[in-house]
Amino acid sequence: MQILSATRGCALAILLVVGIVGTGVPAGGQSTSNRDTLSPPAPLLSPQPSARGEEIFADLVKHNELRNTSLREYSAVRTYAVSDLSGKVHAKQTVQMQYIAPDRKTFKTLSEEGSSVVRHLVLSRLMESEVSAAIGKEHHDSSITPANYTFHPLGEENLGAHHCFVVEAIPNRRDKYLFEGKVWIDSSDFAVVKIAGHPAKKLSFWITRADFVRQYEKIGDFWLPARDETFVEVRLYGKKILSIEHHINSVNGVTSPTLIGKNSDTAESSDR
Repeated sequence: MQILSATRGCALAILLVVGIVGTGVPAGGQSTSNRDTLSPPAPLLSPQPSARGEEIFADLVKHNELRNTSLREYSAVRTYAVSDLSGKVHAKQTVQMQYIAPDRKTFKTLSEEGSSVVRHLVLSRLMESEVSAAIGKEHHDSSITPANYTFHPLGEENLGAHHCFVVEAIPNRRDKYLFEGKVWIDSSDFAVVKIAGHPAKKLSFWITRADFVRQYEKIGDFWLPARDETFVEVRLYGKKILSIEHHINSVNGVTSPTLIGKNSDTAESSDR
């Protein structure tokens, strides 16, 4: 009974933490429409940190609002896995996910293995929660907006080909649906490239630690989830890791390889 309760605690932690990062940006992803003509940011010239943080935040919100409207649909193959620190996989499930704007998500199981209890309590509930959140049945105000967070600039950093502003996200209230941590924001597209943090409030008696990292990738004109990793330490159940790999099939009816090729062509043109 205690082990089952601990498993439920692990499920709760993962649901909450993934919910935090999943709703922090637009549900369908972050698009960078060609219609977007907002000017790029001026070079940082050591202004007041609070002012620069407000400017970065305002540009992020403004771009996200404009871009999200251009995403009509996308599909992806997702692979969910729950493992321990040694790499042993306790449960794994691969699904086909389809998103249709503005509020429809469907999941079709392609393969599954490992513990049926973990798949039922953790993985299936994750997908059910995401469907409910998309249509508004489960709403928690955890979006990355000035109502919920304050940005404090930490510096700039390159993540692969992307030059990013790095900011500290400070929650405006202690809420288990908010997080505290770092956000990497592409300095040209003003899109979130990476988020790393932990809940702003302790989740429950069972959860002694919960940390997450979400990474995005640019597919054509869109920024979509690439990988999630949630580290949870649960009393009696130990340390577990939930990973989600996102492999994008198509966006707005265009196949992913075509979109990736478009990115490469754009990069080459910029180099010349």
